[in-house]
Amino acid sequence: MMIGRKKATSIIKMLGIISTAPKPKTSIPTKQHKKHSYLLKGKAISRLNQVWLTDITYVPMEKGFGYLVAIMDWHSCKVLSWHLSNTLDVDFCVQALEAAI
Repeated sequence: MMIGRKKATSIIKMLGIISTAPKPKTSIPTKQHKKHSYLLKGKAISRLNQVWLTDITYVPMEKGFGYLVAIMDWHSCKVLSWHLSNTLDVDFCVQALEAAI
């Protein structure tokens, strides 16, 4: 049995199925957002340990999310340390930083 897009959409809404994919326009800043200048503009990154970067992301899991923090060296793109947590608190980020240092 074939159904159309509208019928499929109404069935999905009726069942309460929600996508975990990022929604449109989630990265558009509001007027209250403070804009920071790019501090590395015009800088030559030419050696190890000159600039580090960090990123925190979430990993969807069967029950909830896992949170991953990674600290990398900008010049070599080497991962210096990473930690995974089931809560988004500051402790696992500090542990990753201490491990990188």
